[in-house]
Amino acid sequence: MARWKTLPLLLLLCSCSKPIPKTVLRTLSGPDPGGAMRGIIYEFERLNPDIRVECVEGPASTDEREALYAASFQAQGGVSYDVLQMDIIWVPRFASQGWLRPLDDFFRLAEQGQFLPGDIVGSRYRGRIYRVPVQSDGGLLYYRKDLLKEAGIEPPRTFQELSEAAARLQKPPLLWGYVFQGKPYEGLVCNFLEAVWGQGGVFLGPDNEVRIDGRPAVAALEWMRALVRDGLAPAEVLSFDEEDARRMFQDGRAVFMRNWPYAWSLLHEDRSSVKGRVGVVPMVRGPGRGPCAALGGWGFGISAASKHPEAAWRFIQFVASPEGQKIAYMTGGIVPTRKELFLDPDIVRKSPHYPELFEVLSRAKLRPRHPAYGRMSKALQVRLGAALAGKEKPEAALKAAAAEIRGILKN
Repeated sequence: MARWKTLPLLLLLCSCSKPIPKTVLRTLSGPDPGGAMRGIIYEFERLNPDIRVECVEGPASTDEREALYAASFQAQGGVSYDVLQMDIIWVPRFASQGWLRPLDDFFRLAEQGQFLPGDIVGSRYRGRIYRVPVQSDGGLLYYRKDLLKEAGIEPPRTFQELSEAAARLQKPPLLWGYVFQGKPYEGLVCNFLEAVWGQGGVFLGPDNEVRIDGRPAVAALEWMRALVRDGLAPAEVLSFDEEDARRMFQDGRAVFMRNWPYAWSLLHEDRSSVKGRVGVVPMVRGPGRGPCAALGGWGFGISAASKHPEAAWRFIQFVASPEGQKIAYMTGGIVPTRKELFLDPDIVRKSPHYPELFEVLSRAKLRPRHPAYGRMSKALQVRLGAALAGKEKPEAALKAAAAEIRGILKN
């Protein structure tokens, strides 16, 4: 009898202690091997118990993730995301399609001034800002300090110096001269454009004039082709992405490597064969030219279809805050976008090259900011891959790519 009498009180207690409904935010990310995103979400949810973040881990390929986002936006009743993790090159396409919510009322000019300028420019489209940059990126040349010191060679500054040092120091197949991203995808385009800019060339001129078949671009591709043809880079490099190149270099099987800044932390892990023996310098260029890194990086925007823009902004604010970016660096080696963090004592102690990296990123160049850039890049990727493999001559390959890109721009 007593047990039945207490039942209404128990029901009352249960109803009073019901958890408060949470706002659920959905996002899509790439692989998170260092746990940076998991750490950020954990800390954000601890500080914001009324919001839960569902992070779907997508493929490593940025092209595949872009396709997943596009399919979600285009599908009727398909999966929707509130917070969009975006490559810098997606902004023009996503914004022009109306998929993004402008952030001008959230992300004020005074706040924007605390970030690297190129990352902010790359987050705008037609005068409005659509993305908050949280990870910067720029191509770097990694080298084996020990091998260069033993041979009395200074880190290379020009294309010729890199080729000569690679030829002198390599001992294939155990030790190759140079590894880079040679698979036909966006990473190859970044490698190529850094060489084009280093020769004084451009992709598009004024009024979207296509110049990717000009003499500087041909010279850049001829140099890249010679690396493979002359055996300074292994034949496998034609299928390499960032991680393939990083693994070969980290295993002590290459003297030089072009890669993004993320590789530094991995190269200095205890299990790395080259820990403490790696240096970085800006990418090589032609005589009399300045170094040019391709500006990459990731940022967060809000879906135009999101029903929770205020909650989404709270999450983005935290990810982009000094605290959030420091968590990302400490757990995943993610390069910050806030200028102040490049002088943070904890970060500089762990990555003493960061002051130099700041200079590289401050001068890094943006790829063409056009809604059709993805299509232009894919046309170029195919021709670059054919030229590197020796199936097409560099000049012919670039003329064909330029013709395709002109056709894309006309439509």
